[in-house]
Amino acid sequence: MNYSIKPFEMKDLPFLWEMLYQSIYVPEGQEVPSLAILKEPAIEKYLNHWGKEHDHALIAVNENNHPIGAAWIRLLDQENAGYGFVDNNTPELGMAIESAYRGLGVGKDLLSRMMDFAEDLGYSAISLSVDPRNKNALRLYENSGFKKEYEDDGGSWTMKKDLQHQK
Repeated sequence: MNYSIKPFEMKDLPFLWEMLYQSIYVPEGQEVPSLAILKEPAIEKYLNHWGKEHDHALIAVNENNHPIGAAWIRLLDQENAGYGFVDNNTPELGMAIESAYRGLGVGKDLLSRMMDFAEDLGYSAISLSVDPRNKNALRLYENSGFKKEYEDDGGSWTMKKDLQHQK
């Protein structure tokens, strides 16, 4: 499958919101939440008022230049901590791939490019939150070097990847 990865442009913001929605893991047999979940403060903080200094995203597009996936990082502070918060200097990662393109390496490539990008920006690590029942995502993160920092009350894992800075 042919696809490429491009830097985020503001015209991609609606797609980023769609990817935020798709990044919410729903275990099999549970009801999928409505789009209204994106307005909940714990969720909207990941993209609300996007475009600040520490907001960065990459978009995967297919051969027709249609977006098929995204990875983004945002630096949140202790007062506005997200689910994957570890400290004030570590951006949290979010990512999702359109269902038709999962399992084809797009997520692996996006994640790898985002880690390189974060390192080039001077970050020493990135973090994320993942439900360990989401086996495909968990495997991707573990294979990419993310380590479990702790488990929250809801069972999600906060994971962190230290970046190399060997350039």
